[in-house]
Amino acid sequence: MAKNQKKPGSMWRRWEPHIHAPGTVFNDQFGGDDPWSEYLTKLEDATPAIEALGVTDYFSLDVYEEVCAWKAKGRIPNIGLIFPNIEMRYAVGTSKGAPVNFHLLVSPDDPDHVTKTRRFLEGLTFKMGDDTYRCRRDDIILLGKAHSRKELSDDTAFREGANQFKIEVDSFIEAWSDTPWIQKNALIAIAASSKDGAAGLQGDASLAALRRKIERKAHIVFSSQPNQREFWLGRGVVPVKEIIATYGSLKPCLHGSDAHQMYKVAKPDKDRFCWIKGDPCFESLRQACMEPELRAIVSEDAPSGAFASQTISSITMENAEWFGSESIVLNSGLVGVIGARGSGKTALVDMIAAGAYALSPHVNERSFVRRAESHLKGAKAVLHWQDGSHADNELDAIDSEDIFDTPRVQYLSQQFVEQLCSAEGATDDLITEIERVIFTSHQKEERFGAENFRELLDLTAARGREARKRHENAESGIGGSIAKQRDKQDGLAVNKARLKELEEINKKDKLDRTKLVPKGAEAHAKQFDVVSSAADVIRGKIEQAKRRDHTLDLLADHVKDFQERIADIELEDLKARHSACEIIDNDWLAFKTKFSGNVDAVIKDSKSNTARIIAQLQGTKEEDITENNKEDLPSENSLLPKGADLSTLPLSLLTKEEDRLRQLIGVDEGKRQRHAQISEKIRTTETKINNLKETIVLAEAAEVEIERLVKLRTTSYEGVFDGIVSEEAALQKLYQPLSDRLSDAKGALENLTFSVKRIVDIDAWARWGEELIDTRKAGTFKGRGALLEAAEAELGEAWRTGTAKDVAAAMSAFRNSHNVTITQGAKADKKNKSEWRAWGTQVSEWLYSTEHICIAYGMRYEGVEIETLSPGTRGIVLLLLYLAIDMEDDRPLIIDQPEENLDPKSIFDELVGLFRSAKQRRQIIIVTHNANLIVNTDADQVIVAECGPLESGKLPNITYTSGALEDPFIRKHVCDILEGGEQAFKERAQRLRVSFGL
Repeated sequence: MAKNQKKPGSMWRRWEPHIHAPGTVFNDQFGGDDPWSEYLTKLEDATPAIEALGVTDYFSLDVYEEVCAWKAKGRIPNIGLIFPNIEMRYAVGTSKGAPVNFHLLVSPDDPDHVTKTRRFLEGLTFKMGDDTYRCRRDDIILLGKAHSRKELSDDTAFREGANQFKIEVDSFIEAWSDTPWIQKNALIAIAASSKDGAAGLQGDASLAALRRKIERKAHIVFSSQPNQREFWLGRGVVPVKEIIATYGSLKPCLHGSDAHQMYKVAKPDKDRFCWIKGDPCFESLRQACMEPELRAIVSEDAPSGAFASQTISSITMENAEWFGSESIVLNSGLVGVIGARGSGKTALVDMIAAGAYALSPHVNERSFVRRAESHLKGAKAVLHWQDGSHADNELDAIDSEDIFDTPRVQYLSQQFVEQLCSAEGATDDLITEIERVIFTSHQKEERFGAENFRELLDLTAARGREARKRHENAESGIGGSIAKQRDKQDGLAVNKARLKELEEINKKDKLDRTKLVPKGAEAHAKQFDVVSSAADVIRGKIEQAKRRDHTLDLLADHVKDFQERIADIELEDLKARHSACEIIDNDWLAFKTKFSGNVDAVIKDSKSNTARIIAQLQGTKEEDITENNKEDLPSENSLLPKGADLSTLPLSLLTKEEDRLRQLIGVDEGKRQRHAQISEKIRTTETKINNLKETIVLAEAAEVEIERLVKLRTTSYEGVFDGIVSEEAALQKLYQPLSDRLSDAKGALENLTFSVKRIVDIDAWARWGEELIDTRKAGTFKGRGALLEAAEAELGEAWRTGTAKDVAAAMSAFRNSHNVTITQGAKADKKNKSEWRAWGTQVSEWLYSTEHICIAYGMRYEGVEIETLSPGTRGIVLLLLYLAIDMEDDRPLIIDQPEENLDPKSIFDELVGLFRSAKQRRQIIIVTHNANLIVNTDADQVIVAECGPLESGKLPNITYTSGALEDPFIRKHVCDILEGGEQAFKERAQRLRVSFGL
């Protein structure tokens, strides 16, 4: 192969590895006037086009040589490879009476391959009677004549002899083992059918070991059955390791039309065509044996791989004299870029990234475009895509990439990988990349319109967080309310004593007032007490009505403020928090909070009614006086209607009656004043007495109210954890697509897990408690750390994993167990009620606090949080992310030297399989010095970068040579350039029992 070749590497091509031709030994039905012409035309016109042909005949290469002769004359020009497929029979019969067929597929690369193959066949023998016949034409003719005992033509005798010639399994294996040339230049295929293949032996248990020996020796299985392919790839009932242990290796299943007549030529049943990935050369068949899953399949269509719109077919550089290649064709699978240091490997991927608008975030002083900046004026990278589109970008304009479309490739530059895997710990960039992949793992319709992971996270967790917030807010005021009820209880005894004291004072004042009444005025004084008491009741009603009127004014102010301001603010807040609902403005008005009725009218009516009641209670200044009471005052006649219910009379009338009676009680002005003063004092004292009685009633009911508030606090505390559990469930759902993907993963991928858990800072909670409790005298909490130990033992598990009810129950038990201890260690003076009550409120706030609990989410590898992984392990996680998890991103993936952060064993054990899987769905371009990432990943194309000599003031000439691993020229470069390259090839071939050659 010439240097600087530009070949796209391994491509899926249709092969016909098993097809007969006119003149075949058995069952030759190729009739017609010119069978060869018709036969060759069918091959030339086959759809899909055939590019490799395995010409099959029994014990003979004659027909193969005939096809080659036609090829030399210009026929079948589209077929690049023709090789002999020699069909033979083992000396063992199937349950259906037919011998087991096997095939010898021979490489035509050796110019003397026909002669050497015939020499090998001559070493195979068949014994009949006392005679031993060799597998060559003249001996087989003799065998045919001896068996038939008739005069036969040579061709007829050959057919008869070939029908009898059977080869002992052990004899063939011995001949194979003794012939190095055949081992290096041939492959063995076994038929899988039950009629004339190995499956026909399964009914006889005595032949199980022989069948296993036959199948173990084969490199290839001829079968079109999908279940056969699954079995031989280790994806059936027998796992991979057992297949390899029992049969030596996994094996490709191939299939041909097996045509013996013209209409069958190149037309296998059910359009089950044989596809092999590789150049049309025999080495591709060897590669298929090494990589049966990736390089061979029987199906109507070839595997499609990456989408055409997401596959770069070639890159061209314009205005770049230093770019020695006119255009570089790129494979749609895994493209490995290799070369000596400084040969232009990174330059190539930088140019591809630039053409796809993905380079600018990766540019720094180490980048090719920055180091060669002065030589790149006008240079343009042009990418051609398989769907016919193209993209271009000038290398000196990459800083303006943000004005173009979004990047069309995912570029992991060496600097980018180093940054994300830095020894300083996982950076925000790495976390951002992880979150991006989680976000894209959700279908678009499941993202609620969010543009990134954080938005989706907030939307997903919103209900749980809002519930938690509501309950925390409700809980925050309960401690204060309980403290107020405790204050009421604490004041009960004092208030009762005060009530008794006031009642005694009031009794004394009333007695003193009677002493001011002169003799003969006792009746007036007694009547005065009655009227005064009635007046006091009315005064109380007026005071209550005026207080109601004032409260109605406050309510009216609140309603007005709510209607004119608060409701609008709430609506705007609601719209902002739920904008994704996409409700039009007019419809949002339906969500505006309104009072259920006409509150303005209710307030107005209530104020009118209150004013009317006040007016009725107060009365007019000049109350009507009955006809009998129009004498000059004071009069002995009462101003009040005779027999009237005093509680129904207005205050103005009662007040006049009080004045009349006060004047009649005594003539002494001084006594009248003292009587009025003491009467006012009595009214004030009785008001206080009534207020104290109300306070005492409330204090006596405080215990019931405290019980209600305690239950409410427990409910709110439980509600907080309901919110936490809800948020956990929402986050678990957020991770579910990836969790499902990882649950059945194997290898390195099964070590990767996503975690959602509660983070509980018990230390912080305990430290807060120790600030409130004197640990020198706090019983079981005595000494620093005792409270932490108890909290961990009694609350830790519930806080971390329990349900809301579990947590509430655990806290209740904790309080019951340690209430005395907490009280004993109080940092407050119990005699100072205010201080004591404030301390109790703080203790409640501490016990039922939840600030020390949060929800954390993240990624783990082998059970270790990603933030604490070594840089090398972080590199594995990063590549797992892009190769196996980020299934939604199907853009080309470009990686520059990922092995820089990884040890060779990690690459082979953890990543090779992932590269092999990922290349089947997206184009991957990788710059590497590691042979494992080329050989064992079965790279579809290898690009060899070479840099010419340096010239002053100019960039050196950079050239790129490309081809497939089956290309000896490329394999030699891999061995010469990559450390351990030749060893990697040999170990791979040895492991798969296939001959290796450079």
